[in-house]
Amino acid sequence: MEALKQKIRQEGINLGGGILKVDSFINHQVDPALMLAVGGALAAHFGALGITKVLTAEISGIAPALTTALALGVPVVYGRKTKPITMPDNMFVDSAPSHTKGQEVRLMVSPEFLHKGDKVLIIDDFLATGNTIMALVRIAQQAGADVIGVGAVIEKSFEGGRTELEALGLRVRSLAVIEKMTDDEIIFAEGVSP
Repeated sequence: MEALKQKIRQEGINLGGGILKVDSFINHQVDPALMLAVGGALAAHFGALGITKVLTAEISGIAPALTTALALGVPVVYGRKTKPITMPDNMFVDSAPSHTKGQEVRLMVSPEFLHKGDKVLIIDDFLATGNTIMALVRIAQQAGADVIGVGAVIEKSFEGGRTELEALGLRVRSLAVIEKMTDDEIIFAEGVSP
């Protein structure tokens, strides 16, 4: 997606340590036109696979997950980081270390919204180490759902997260794949991930 890569070049900030700040269009402020295009591109890739739910983690994954779910015509479910009083105690729970938060993050999904037999597409803003996405995979497995694939807006291939996901037999699609980040430059892989 050339528009996404251009936005990353113009507004993305390399904070060092593998952290790319994209707060101006994904993580804090959302560019709705770009997210509609992102959702359309991810839905086009996974649309023929019979997806019944899109699953993500709050909060940065919600915008791309919502537009993907909208394009697919299915609900989006997100892993909550704080348990509201409305969530039952027998929720699905897993955790993952967060690179940007510097701590372990718990994700919780109510059994009301994720079921045995659901065909789940996991969507997130980043695919880096794959820790958050793997926690979502484990949550889907707790529910008895089938994870059909993983879509990411931005992949940092130098962090290796794709390897673990593909080892599970998951189909992975990233719209912008970054091979390397230096102080002066963000270097993208040629083409789009398979």
